[in-house]
Amino acid sequence: MRVLIENYRNLTAGHCGSGSMRNLIYHYTGLELDEGVVFGLGSGLDSVYFDYPHADPPYMCFGRGSSFETDVTEALGIDYQETAQADDAQAWEDVRQEVIAGRPTMLSGDIYYLDYRKFKVHFPGHRFVLLGFDDKRDEVYVADRTDEETQTCSTEGVRLSRNPPVGMSTCNTWGKFHSTQVRHSLPDACGLALRKTVGRMLNFDSSQRDLMAAMRGDTQGDLEVGLEGLRMLAKQLPRWAELDDPRSHAQYLDNAIIKFGTGGGFFRDHFAAFMRWSALQRPDLVGPTTVSLAEGAAKGWNDLSPIMQDIVAAPKDAAQWQRAQLQLEDIFEQEYSLFGHLADTVLRAG
Repeated sequence: MRVLIENYRNLTAGHCGSGSMRNLIYHYTGLELDEGVVFGLGSGLDSVYFDYPHADPPYMCFGRGSSFETDVTEALGIDYQETAQADDAQAWEDVRQEVIAGRPTMLSGDIYYLDYRKFKVHFPGHRFVLLGFDDKRDEVYVADRTDEETQTCSTEGVRLSRNPPVGMSTCNTWGKFHSTQVRHSLPDACGLALRKTVGRMLNFDSSQRDLMAAMRGDTQGDLEVGLEGLRMLAKQLPRWAELDDPRSHAQYLDNAIIKFGTGGGFFRDHFAAFMRWSALQRPDLVGPTTVSLAEGAAKGWNDLSPIMQDIVAAPKDAAQWQRAQLQLEDIFEQEYSLFGHLADTVLRAG
């Protein structure tokens, strides 16, 4: 049997999750939103830091939360639900039936196992959209963020990605739109998203920490999110400088800020775009000062990247490590001010 959904518009994106949700929301509801707006409506911003001995180097740094995809649909009032399935065969049958019925379907998995992605790195939270399959050719057809064209992957590659044999797994998580109705207005959705983001970044809301702890399993070590995650990163940085060869630690942080899109400036740029949009939708909550603080935080993260690259080139240069430490401390102050300012308006509005 061969099935391929051909009426799916796949705009390329900077980030897999917000790109996939932007395209799926458009497909199912007709609502046209910029990627940064989708990211912000999903309360996607975070600062996640945790020790992870299965990785090299043994830590991970994410700039987005764990539940963005369901949070954006909740803010908009769209009936979208995600399901994890421990049984690989049943997990494939579930999503296979979705595309047979003509419904593009959100998948989650480790990007490392996807044949068409040539840059090989383990990232278990990748998002992509199932569009079809060919049983005879043992192929699966998906939409991914890097190319508007449909991508081809082996069935086995998709299976391994969705529930990898080592490291963290999203356990065959997949998402389904149960309705095409958008029940909340954009201003209302904006307010809901801002409240949730403030709670998480200021650590009033522990949901993201709990989700990440569950994903990480029984691994011991530090785990922090929100501003506490950023504080933890700043605390760990000087310890890396004392390692015999700290190059891999510095390289990973730079990759997380820029290349992988999993930390730092990339998501802060998205959030700054959301703040500019929010100032139009909810001027009672977001004003010029808030927008300026968001843009300053994004610039601070992006300015950290060349410092980390200098450290990679000269990993024993103490002056560069000091520059990086001061930059992280400045970023923390920027974000502390940003979310404190937002809290004053968002939480007061009730």
